[in-house]
Amino acid sequence: MKPSKPDTPAFQVIKDTLLQEIQSGKWKEGDAIPAETALASQFGVSRMTVNRAVRELTSEQILTRIQGSGTYVAQQKYQATLVAIKSIAEEIRSRGHTHRSELHELKAETASEQLAAKFQVKAGHSLFHSVIVHFENEVAIQVEDRWVNSSVTPEYLQQDFSIMTPNEYLVAVAPLQGVDYSIEAVLPPKQIAEMLHISAKEACLVLHRTTRSRDMIATCVTMWHPGKRYQFAGSF
Repeated sequence: MKPSKPDTPAFQVIKDTLLQEIQSGKWKEGDAIPAETALASQFGVSRMTVNRAVRELTSEQILTRIQGSGTYVAQQKYQATLVAIKSIAEEIRSRGHTHRSELHELKAETASEQLAAKFQVKAGHSLFHSVIVHFENEVAIQVEDRWVNSSVTPEYLQQDFSIMTPNEYLVAVAPLQGVDYSIEAVLPPKQIAEMLHISAKEACLVLHRTTRSRDMIATCVTMWHPGKRYQFAGSF
């Protein structure tokens, strides 16, 4: 990339420099960029100037911001077309409704033999486990039971999933390479039925999904939906 002209605005110099770091491969998809305060100090400008450069790169889908976490190099557009993995929060808001979530579990566990086989790692490998109930207008519509490979997203446990969904975080920090999924209709276990506030005799639509990132199995998630309240739909 050509050097900036002497009269180039400061925000554009910063923007060009960030782009160069990404295009050179120094910062890869999912990598966090330095904080705005650090960039302001590096370039000797105000944080407002840095903020403009970052905002423009975000609007151009070069960067992506996660509230309470940071700013990351976004996925390339060709990867986003591989499969549409939409955040449940985004889906709910697109209908003009209100999303809320309840965190039931967030901890590190060692992989059992069964989980180790799913993740293609050795038994005892560290995994992260989260269980979250998602609500649409205060009605429970999904229990998200997710296992995450600690080698792919080592900071998973430090995230605040009351302000973003695991999906929103993972899309930003773990560039998608591939997805396997299946859908079935089954009766829910008692614990799942209680979290969804339904009878254990009411069938659920269950999505099982495995994602790959950085040449590893990144996540294995099971999402339970009340059959009477939810449907899968899409188009291409």
